[in-house]
Amino acid sequence: MAQSLEFSVVVPVHNEAGNVETLITEIARALDGRAFEMVFVDDASTDDTRAKLAELKGKFPMLRVLGHRKNAGQSRAIRSGILAARAPVIGTLDGDGQNDPADLPDLYRQLTRADAPDSLKMVMGRRAKRKDTAWKRFGSRFANNIRKRMLNDDCDDSGCGIKAIKREAYLQLPYFDHMHRYMPALMRAEGFDVEYRDVNHRERGTGTSNYTNFGRLNDAFSDLRGVTWLIRRRRNPGGADEI
Repeated sequence: MAQSLEFSVVVPVHNEAGNVETLITEIARALDGRAFEMVFVDDASTDDTRAKLAELKGKFPMLRVLGHRKNAGQSRAIRSGILAARAPVIGTLDGDGQNDPADLPDLYRQLTRADAPDSLKMVMGRRAKRKDTAWKRFGSRFANNIRKRMLNDDCDDSGCGIKAIKREAYLQLPYFDHMHRYMPALMRAEGFDVEYRDVNHRERGTGTSNYTNFGRLNDAFSDLRGVTWLIRRRRNPGGADEI
């Protein structure tokens, strides 16, 4: 089965017991007819998320569930899911229901199209009409503008969780906490190309966000310094040929 899989959808979740069933149902509907799996990674939730996911495995045979023993954050949950994934192409989306699984097939097709350049390794969603509060949108715009100026990564919406990624390219990237917000810059530093696609964005299903503007901004300034240093210190050989 693993050899025939086309697409692995990785979803990090933390305290999303009220959202996971709807999200799993929507992913299964969007990818019906494809050879795919879903890998949900529970990042040490304190509610019934893990129990709900275990229950849903009986209804959705393509669902796999990983559980962190300790809370490690969204980037680590994504990494755990991609390491466990069995398909060559990975789809990611947030666990709060704001990303629309109906966008996954288009992202997959754009990444794997016949005329795609060999260097294309990620197609990232771009939320055309965000369904967030004005304060949250302001915080994201502020952080995005600073990041674009410092990293020159040509990304208007680094916080969009829905993406299609070549697994082998992701595994070449350095891991650090919050790396999921710097994927375009990290991909480009490795010599890969990234494309963007407008995607739908929705209201959160249930529950509350695990992030705040001030928390994000505090982390962002520290992360930006680290990512800038990391990119400057990388040396790209342009590939390697066996002789």
